[in-house]
Amino acid sequence: MSDALLLDLLDACRRLHAGGLLAASDGNLSVRLPNGLIAMTPSGVPKAKVQLKDLAHLQLDGTILEGRPSSERAMHLAIYRAVPQARAIVHAHPPTAIAWSLARPDLQELPSDGLPEVILAAGRIPIVPMALPGTEEMGANLLPFLPAHRLMILARHGGLCWGEHLDEAAGGMERLEQVATILWKAEILGGAKPLMPDELEELRALRTKLGPRII
Repeated sequence: MSDALLLDLLDACRRLHAGGLLAASDGNLSVRLPNGLIAMTPSGVPKAKVQLKDLAHLQLDGTILEGRPSSERAMHLAIYRAVPQARAIVHAHPPTAIAWSLARPDLQELPSDGLPEVILAAGRIPIVPMALPGTEEMGANLLPFLPAHRLMILARHGGLCWGEHLDEAAGGMERLEQVATILWKAEILGGAKPLMPDELEELRALRTKLGPRII
């Protein structure tokens, strides 16, 4: 079971790199193993080249048992401690999603209330206030958004998605960049127009019935 999860972690690294969501050694991914330990991508190794021997292993309290985990491990550990159902976390640097937080620092969430599929598949996508990379503040800033939100933009930094398995977390990151790109193009064409209030209410009610997973 653990070996399969670790191989899934490597596959997710290559998948996100190939999709342009991770450059060089940017970003970090992790999984919670059946024994309670956290396996995480290493610091300074390009995601396209990470191998099993490179992965770091940590305890939930942050004790490093093996390897050199990402300097942003505090963010992962904060989520795992706060959300028992979190089994995988992806932090990547989706370009268009980051650009929204740079150009529109006033935004508190991605303005996706004109996209029915996004409402159903992901719900609201909040923008978490900026924290300096590698600081404990990164984890602290996430706490008000947990466990209600699984997919988020980290202001001026990147995207983050946690899930009950790696496919959910990696798929959420792909969805985030696709949504951000659609909305950017809509802005160029005159601005995205939201759905009618009754339509939004109906879609959000359906999202509640579907459950919290990123689809």
